[in-house]
Amino acid sequence: MTQQVAEFDWEALREVAREAMSHAYAPYSGFPVGVAARVDDGRTVTGCNVENASYGLGLCAECGLVSDLQRSGGGRLTHFTCVDGKGDLLVPCGRCRQLLYEFGGADLLLDTPAGVLPLSEMLPQAFGPENLTK
Repeated sequence: MTQQVAEFDWEALREVAREAMSHAYAPYSGFPVGVAARVDDGRTVTGCNVENASYGLGLCAECGLVSDLQRSGGGRLTHFTCVDGKGDLLVPCGRCRQLLYEFGGADLLLDTPAGVLPLSEMLPQAFGPENLTK
């Protein structure tokens, strides 16, 4: 994993996430979020949060990213980053970590303020599709 982390251009992926964040619709919280991820075939997918006056109906940036992944051909996420309205790194919430696990698995690399970590460290003992076959 170390070589994969060292050779990857995390700053370029952060810039893509910042651009995605610029399209967020966050008039209620004032907290725009942008995400970007690399897919195993080399594509980059993005998402931004989209709020709604009925707060519970808002869409997180990670939901937008997964929708972009599926819309553009599917695949597995390999590298992921998330930024706030200032362009600073964020970590996805627990719900979003579960969503990322579905489409990237335990080895998905997350760009965090504490450094690059595999999702397995951010979501230990995750529940996933493999648990449904037992």
